[in-house]
Amino acid sequence: MVRKILARCFIYLMLLLMYLPILILVVYSFTVSDQIGVWTGFSLQLYADLFNNHDLMDAVKNTFIIAICSAVVSTIIGTLGAIGAYYSSSRAKKAIETMTQLPVVNAEIVMALSLAVLVVALSWKFTFFTLLIGHVVLTVAFVYLNVKPKLMQMDPNTYEAALDLGAKPRYALYKVILPEILPGILSGFMISITLSLDDFVITQYLKEPSFETISTYIQKIIAKHPIPPEVRALATLIFVIVLVSVVGKTIYSNHKAKVIAKRKKGGL
Repeated sequence: MVRKILARCFIYLMLLLMYLPILILVVYSFTVSDQIGVWTGFSLQLYADLFNNHDLMDAVKNTFIIAICSAVVSTIIGTLGAIGAYYSSSRAKKAIETMTQLPVVNAEIVMALSLAVLVVALSWKFTFFTLLIGHVVLTVAFVYLNVKPKLMQMDPNTYEAALDLGAKPRYALYKVILPEILPGILSGFMISITLSLDDFVITQYLKEPSFETISTYIQKIIAKHPIPPEVRALATLIFVIVLVSVVGKTIYSNHKAKVIAKRKKGGL
């Protein structure tokens, strides 16, 4: 009994330490004070200032453009790679899994420097394309790791049955495999967006000079000036968007699991 109480207290303490700074940031996004800790009254002025700050809004737009583009590319490559590895020989599967582990355990600064050296060696210019490559390299492994468990949970006989019934491999892929692993694909897509939104090192090394994201814009500002108060409003909006997306995905996954359970129960 005492162990359970201590374990719960420890978990609640860790959750408090994780989310208390975010909650404080959210609270002080509704006051116009330049400093966190000084409350000057409830106001939505920071949100108005956010949308009037054109440089920051351009950085937000660039951040979401690169995040969505890299997440789409990473999801496609990671999903196809996971499916290919699942149906490959054991030796090829081990090689693919080893390669996908490297971006996860490797230091981000190492990837950023190596990609920057590669771009210079190939005499390329630092453009949106080089930045996209960097973000895809960063996120594609996480898509693979999210899709792989769903493939392992899938009944392999379903795909074989579709082929035996006359379905072509491509049709069976779209109608049998992809619906089964869709939760893993969505999880990988969301993680890719989150990692891309949060990235600074790779973006700083691979972007063109005029292309600013949220992280590089803030770093550029704080080098000479304090953090603009409207950044608190921006952080709150991003937190709310991510929270709604995660809750929506969880509800969808739970609903799909209940539907599958009902079908299996009805089949019995």
